[in-house]
Amino acid sequence: MPELPEVETVRRGLEPILVGNAFARVEQRRPDLRFPLPKRFGERLEGRRIEALDRRAKYLLARLDDGEVLVMHLGMTGRFAIDKANGTGAAPGRFAHPQKAVPKHEHIVFHLGDGSAIRYSDVRRFGIMDLVPAATLESHALFKGLGVEPLGDDLTSEWLAGRLKGKATSIKAALLDQRLIAGLGNIYACEALYRARISPLKLAGTLTTKSGKPTKKTEALVEGIKTVLQSAIKAGGSSLRDYRHTDGRLGRFQHRFKVYGRAGKPCTRTGCGGIIRRVVQSGRSTFFCPTCQK
Repeated sequence: MPELPEVETVRRGLEPILVGNAFARVEQRRPDLRFPLPKRFGERLEGRRIEALDRRAKYLLARLDDGEVLVMHLGMTGRFAIDKANGTGAAPGRFAHPQKAVPKHEHIVFHLGDGSAIRYSDVRRFGIMDLVPAATLESHALFKGLGVEPLGDDLTSEWLAGRLKGKATSIKAALLDQRLIAGLGNIYACEALYRARISPLKLAGTLTTKSGKPTKKTEALVEGIKTVLQSAIKAGGSSLRDYRHTDGRLGRFQHRFKVYGRAGKPCTRTGCGGIIRRVVQSGRSTFFCPTCQK
């Protein structure tokens, strides 16, 4: 499943096509994706102008001129493809098993006012699309209880320390809790912990003082989270399977992984000498260096 950097890459690819444009016509080829599509989905979108394209966690939010928000989630295999008005095509990010998009998996086509089109394909149909009033977005079932944005100003060492105080779960499990930090996934949690020199097996509550104040470990973790996400976005995300960004190039961040997918290989940290290890936590693979991550 795409994580925050990949979704942000998709957002940046779609933004110049969508924002300021309007939905001229919507082809809806099935009644549902993961969940049923909203009633009168295409009809409600037609004629609406897109005023902004935002991201919340792993969701794309197209804000419309009538006060509603088109909420989109790629799921496991969702992808968007652009047919530009001049006939050229682009793929603003995909994260799917190797395969060519075929018509039977192309479920929704957004025809835009300038003559361009955005085609949504989803082989496994784990994606989500919904229409939600902007005023009630934060209380919607998909967003209620979501944690802070990891690249926002709210994620500070003081804030994180207060939330980790007394937690008996592992720090890796805590980082994957979307009620704590929204949008952070398995790959980047592993990479952030490596950069902070923190073992993923460490109990979350031990990263703070007894009174819930930040420690050097907490500060290093916040810096590690922000740094790894910013670096991944700059690199266009990580191309696992066939994820690509707007101009069709592969994301490059997978070539910069320090631990993820590197089990049995030497740690790249100068002077460490450790060997990357893989363990399973809550059904997810965790990669770390037991020598320099304590």
